[in-house]
Amino acid sequence: IHKNTNKKDDQTRKIQENINNVEKHFGEMCQMFAGYVRKTARLRDKADMLVKEIGVYADLETPNLKRGMKEFADHLAKVEDYRQAEVERLEARVIEPLKSYGAIVKRKREDLKTTQSARNREAKQMAQLDRTRQRNPSDRQIISQAESELQRATMDATRITRQLEETIDEFERQKIRDIKKIFGDFVTVEMAFHAKALEVFTLAYQSIQNVDEEEDLEVFRSSLHPPDYPSRLDIVRANSKTSLDRTGSFLGTSGTFQLQVCWTLRSHQTTVETDTPCNLIYWDQ
Repeated sequence: IHKNTNKKDDQTRKIQENINNVEKHFGEMCQMFAGYVRKTARLRDKADMLVKEIGVYADLETPNLKRGMKEFADHLAKVEDYRQAEVERLEARVIEPLKSYGAIVKRKREDLKTTQSARNREAKQMAQLDRTRQRNPSDRQIISQAESELQRATMDATRITRQLEETIDEFERQKIRDIKKIFGDFVTVEMAFHAKALEVFTLAYQSIQNVDEEEDLEVFRSSLHPPDYPSRLDIVRANSKTSLDRTGSFLGTSGTFQLQVCWTLRSHQTTVETDTPCNLIYWDQ
């Protein structure tokens, strides 16, 4: 009997250790996965802000670049829609199942506690029988009564232990299945997101690479020299032409007057030789 009791105690410690490991590591994995999901959600929020900023700046750019940036932002926003779906699926398929193990472990601890109480009663009855035999070795009635109580306690402990073994066996089986499903769902959700994201990122890359640089450069250059705004060279040319036109007009209308002035000067210069050159003199009219 004592040997069997020790075996049951070893079994109880093993079950207790298994439950403790599940409680500890499932809790830690739940926290780690939850942190992973929170960081993914924060990345989604940052990307949404980036999409908004790209759209604001695109409105200030040349037509082709504006269109390319708008399309790029739209594709990036679509990626973040997929990321939102990723977050929701991870919460439902990974976080919640892991969280549920808190209640499962609690029930298994109660089952283990019930089994341990039954075994304690068995051990107590066993000790009582030993004391009875020592104190009243010849009193068969008292010894028989103690043996009956021990038998009932042993049967009760055996039944509860068998139930615990079945429960723990199912718990272990379900734990393995759940780990396979949770980890498999995690990978499936991530693969689905990255596959969709790769597809949309490809379109985003193409949309920004298809921007016509030369056409936008022409638009930019035209904005520096609008058609209704004359260049400095045009202004200089126009002013030069106006000056020449005015000079030519003045010469054409006062040519005779200039010659008369020159002749008058010659007639009054009696001390000067007749071949002295005559310089043109202009008066403002």
